[in-house]
Amino acid sequence: MMKTDPFKGFHSSPEIIRLAVMLYVRFPLSLRNVEDLLHERGIDICHETVRYWWNRFGPMFAAEIRRKRVQQMRAYSNWQWHLDEVFVKINGETHYLWRAVDHEGEVLESYVTKRRDRKAAFKFLRKTMKRHGHPHILVTDKLRSYGAAMKEIGNEQRQETGRWKNNKVENSHLPFRRRERAMQRFRSMRSLQKFASVHASVCNHFNQERALYSRDNFKLNRAAALAEWRALGAA
Repeated sequence: MMKTDPFKGFHSSPEIIRLAVMLYVRFPLSLRNVEDLLHERGIDICHETVRYWWNRFGPMFAAEIRRKRVQQMRAYSNWQWHLDEVFVKINGETHYLWRAVDHEGEVLESYVTKRRDRKAAFKFLRKTMKRHGHPHILVTDKLRSYGAAMKEIGNEQRQETGRWKNNKVENSHLPFRRRERAMQRFRSMRSLQKFASVHASVCNHFNQERALYSRDNFKLNRAAALAEWRALGAA
């Protein structure tokens, strides 16, 4: 069966659309910042076009990246996850962005709720395990909702808590926080859920862990990530 071209009917080339989406999602830039950067490259578009492109193609790119990574990860043992929740203001009201990070620091899942009780924790865990499988160890903070949810699932013996054990997921919040400030917060749960999912996939894709590699290997990995990004959505 032939794959339909998602860029059909657009006057701009797929390369320009991918570049605009990458700049907006990956870096803490506003829509107008992206418009100005593209203008310096001779690309004349409106900031509302950037908004439309990221809303249209961002979830599609993220889903394609996520699908490939999930297929690769399921072939290996998911031995440790780190779970935490981020406080996010939406129209002055506090919401919670639940996040699961694996032992390598990659964001597995993001889930937005109004509460952080047992029911919300259960939905988050069930959604994450359905997509990524079951880990050997679940590292959490001391929020009792995790223990109640894991008891209902039946894996409470796999939970670990500790003062410093969850630093990996705490540090992974920083790119999202920088992006949140650039966007001047969110207007609805739906927009937060959508952007958090797209942002996590794009960050995972371009996270090359440069501190663990030599300069030459880092350059090779970065070039490979860019090449794979430029092939997203290809018919």
